[in-house]
Amino acid sequence: MGPTIHDVARMANTSKSTVSRYLNGQKVKKATQEALEKAIRELNFHRNANARRLVMDKTNTIGVVVDNISNIFYSGIIRGIEQVANRKGYSCIFYSWTSNFEREISFLNLLYEGQLDGMILVSFQKREKDDLQELLDSDCPVALVGDHGEMDGLFSVDVDNSAGVADIVRYLHGLGHRRIAYITGPDHAAANKYRLKGYRQTMAELGLEAKPEWVARSDWSNQGGYLAMKRLLETGGFTAVVASNDETAIGALRAVQEHGILVPKQLSLVGFDDITLSEWVYPSLTTVRQPFLEIGELAAEGLFRRIEAKETETPEPASHLLKPRLIVRDSCGAV
Repeated sequence: MGPTIHDVARMANTSKSTVSRYLNGQKVKKATQEALEKAIRELNFHRNANARRLVMDKTNTIGVVVDNISNIFYSGIIRGIEQVANRKGYSCIFYSWTSNFEREISFLNLLYEGQLDGMILVSFQKREKDDLQELLDSDCPVALVGDHGEMDGLFSVDVDNSAGVADIVRYLHGLGHRRIAYITGPDHAAANKYRLKGYRQTMAELGLEAKPEWVARSDWSNQGGYLAMKRLLETGGFTAVVASNDETAIGALRAVQEHGILVPKQLSLVGFDDITLSEWVYPSLTTVRQPFLEIGELAAEGLFRRIEAKETETPEPASHLLKPRLIVRDSCGAV
């Protein structure tokens, strides 16, 4: 059995309560602090996390559940979460629910069992209404990144996808484009609905016609964008294309170039997300950048407000929609 608080107290010639206060971050006299640090070092003492958890009724750990740990977009969000958690003196445990064949909502059991103090659920997929209702009924400290089903009472952080596409359409309109086509994404992606909404609403606000034949479906892959663009080119008649993510836009760019059409001289093309490759294709891609770091920070700050309010007053639930930023490069031209 390793050294205990009693052993530290005896070597430092002080009481167990003083050792406990010091270990929990409370101030002690300078001489006592030096004696305690010397005793801890010589005894190679490590506090018992499980015992502390029982005494303090907290784990100082939060869970971060993502739908796919390999998703490149999550790195910025995770970095933002970690920065806030570190400032709060908390550790993060990461879970990937698709790789474990689990449902996202099943991780709520970790909160019920007291293994975590709070949880952030990160997913760009549509969430089931029943799962969101269970989160709402649980009254556990939970923050959502992504879809919250437009349900009141849940704390969530997301990008204003509709506003991002609206900025793109207005930018193209400012360049003189009036015939603008659009490539959608997969139905399981929550953002797809709002990006398409931004396209249709803004086209209507500007008095432009969003012809049904100018809207092509894709799965948000390079191949999907390539095939969608080939279908659009069979119809023709447009001067610009809004692709609802960058991978789709890059695939579309290849289809356009194979067709002998010059970008941006003969056709303008815009993406969404600002992935690294979008700056390296030719011509470099005009796109929309998402504030992933800020998303993670806001989600973590909201979660900790809920953790700290468990024994006091529950904070007002809120949904934060962060504005993405238009990044102008070389794939658009005036008409």
